[in-house]
Amino acid sequence: MHPMTTTLTIGLLIPLLGTMLGSAFVFFMKNEMSVQLQKSLLGFASGVMVAASVWSLLIPAMEMEADSGKWSVMPAAIGFLLGMGFLLLIDELTPHLHIGTDKPEGMRSHLSKTAMLALAVTIHNLPEGMAVGIVFAGADSGTTNISLASAVAVSLGIAIQNVPEGAIISMPMRAAGNSRWKSFLIGSLSGAVEPVGAVAVLLLASMLMPMMPYMLAFAAGAMFYVVVEELIPEASEGQHSNLSTIGFAIGFVLMMVLDVVMG
Repeated sequence: MHPMTTTLTIGLLIPLLGTMLGSAFVFFMKNEMSVQLQKSLLGFASGVMVAASVWSLLIPAMEMEADSGKWSVMPAAIGFLLGMGFLLLIDELTPHLHIGTDKPEGMRSHLSKTAMLALAVTIHNLPEGMAVGIVFAGADSGTTNISLASAVAVSLGIAIQNVPEGAIISMPMRAAGNSRWKSFLIGSLSGAVEPVGAVAVLLLASMLMPMMPYMLAFAAGAMFYVVVEELIPEASEGQHSNLSTIGFAIGFVLMMVLDVVMG
C-alpha cells in the first residue's frame, strides 16, 4: 500500500478508535461517571477542539491567502461564519437530547431517548470528521502549509478528545438500564460519522481545492459552535466548574504542542 494511503487510512481511523476506547470505560467503571470527572473531560475536549481550530485550520487558511495582503483574513472569516451557521441549522433541525437534560431540542419527533442522545453526539462529531478530511486533503494537495505530520496531529488530537466523549455517552446509556455491550456499541457508533464525514470531504477534495481556505475555516467554525454551544455550557454549570477550566487549559496546550511539534 502507498505510504500516503496507509497514513491516510490510519489518520481516518484514529478518531474512531478514540471514541471506542472511551466507550469501553463502561466495562471497567461500575457506577455512573462522577460529575468532577465529566466536567474535567468536557473542559479537556473543549481545549483540544479550540486549539485544533486555531492552529490547524484558521491559521493555515489565512496563510494560503497571504498574497492578498490585509484581505487575507476574509476567506477565513467568511468560512468560519458559514461553519457556525451550518451547525446552527443542523442543531435547529435535528431532534436530539443532551446528557443531563430531559428536554429534547430540534424538530419534534417520536424518537427514543437513546436515539436522541446518539444524535446529539453525531452533531458534535460531524465537524470533527470534516476537519480531519480537510487537513488531509490540504496536506495531500501540496498547495497548503499543512504537512502530513500536522494532519496526523489533528487526527490524534481529535482522537484524544474522543476518549472522554465516548465515555460520556456510554456511561449514561448504562445508567439508563442498557446492557454494557449495548452501551459500548452505541457509544462507539456515535463516532462512526467522523470517518464517513472525512471520506466524503476527501472524495470532493479535487473540486473543493480552490475553496480550501474557506473549507478549513468552515470546519473551524463548526467545531467552535460545538464548543461554545454545548461543551462549555455543560462543563460550566453547577459546581466544580474550575475543573473544566483546568481541563480546557491542559487540552489546549496539548493540542497546540502536538500541532507545532509534529507540524
